[in-house]
Amino acid sequence: MTSSATAPPSPWVTDVVLALASTLVVAVVIAADPSGQGDAGAAAYLFAAGFGALVLLRRVAPRTMLVLTFLGVCAYYALGFAPIGMVLPAVAALYAAAERGRTGWAAGAGAVLVAVATWFRVTGDDVDPSVALTAYDLVTNVALTAAAVALGVAVRLAREARERAALVRELTAEQEAHAAQERLQAERLRIARDLHDTVGHHLSVVALHAGVADEAVGRDDDAAHDALARVREAASGTLDELRATVKVLREPAPDAAPRGALGLTGLDGLVAPVRAAGVDVEVVDAVAPGALSDAIDAAAYRIAQEALTNVLRHADARHVRVEAAVDDGRLRLSVTDDGRGSAAGVGAGAGVAGMRERASLLGGTLTAGDAPGGGFAVVADLPATLPR
Repeated sequence: MTSSATAPPSPWVTDVVLALASTLVVAVVIAADPSGQGDAGAAAYLFAAGFGALVLLRRVAPRTMLVLTFLGVCAYYALGFAPIGMVLPAVAALYAAAERGRTGWAAGAGAVLVAVATWFRVTGDDVDPSVALTAYDLVTNVALTAAAVALGVAVRLAREARERAALVRELTAEQEAHAAQERLQAERLRIARDLHDTVGHHLSVVALHAGVADEAVGRDDDAAHDALARVREAASGTLDELRATVKVLREPAPDAAPRGALGLTGLDGLVAPVRAAGVDVEVVDAVAPGALSDAIDAAAYRIAQEALTNVLRHADARHVRVEAAVDDGRLRLSVTDDGRGSAAGVGAGAGVAGMRERASLLGGTLTAGDAPGGGFAVVADLPATLPR
């Protein structure tokens, strides 16, 4: 089954039906002339057909239709045809003018028709008492005029309301599509940042322990084996992260939980490769379980990861302090080392920019620069929770 049966009729089909209906109504009134004083011949019925034919102009020239109908009514009565009322033949024209936004024209023409009809019914020299103006005649003419104009205005307002509703739906659909595109772009940026942080961290560990293994081969085989084990562990972590990312890209699930169980509770595992590289790492985690939103907890982990990666790559540090605490609804996370500071070019790469971007997206701030006592410090200030 198709939906073509419910499609609206063509506008021209509607106009033809209205034209035929208008012709039929006027013709019936001519034929039913109770007074028998007017001419009800073929010419009168031609006028009825003419009034109906003018309906076909209602979409393209509503004012022209109204004027021609008014003149036609005047000519009809001037030729002495059977009385049909001044307003009745113009009902379609009054409706069409109001429906096409020419309400003033419709109201004005209706008022003139009612006035002319009233004037000649009252002041005519040969007024027949049997057809003299009655309150019923006046009310009927006024009611027909008001009804035609009001119906036209109501139809026009309903059409404009539907058009506005369609426009609102279109704009809403565009906004939703734009929002979906922004969410997709944000997800891509998040994945890019995660890959940068994780892969960069693991590869830094790989590079560091590969150098240790190279130096230890032939001199300290145990140290070389231990370094190679660290390389295998870091490489395995990188592969796991890549597999998880590819799985997310292949099977996106917008409503799913964030990828991985990352958070400050994983700091010990994060600092283990750094300690294995010979750096003394002090961790002070004063954040109570459940004190952070999942997104904040994951962002804090990633910031700490990138900061430690920069320590391995550039700082040549012997000691690193990682400290996290929540105070007055804010998380303060700092990673401070005793290395070479900004002279090592830590703040010049994409890592610090990525950390700042993470903090900014969550309504926080991040500073990175030389520490007062020497070395380099990364300090992030984030809201502990995000509004739901």
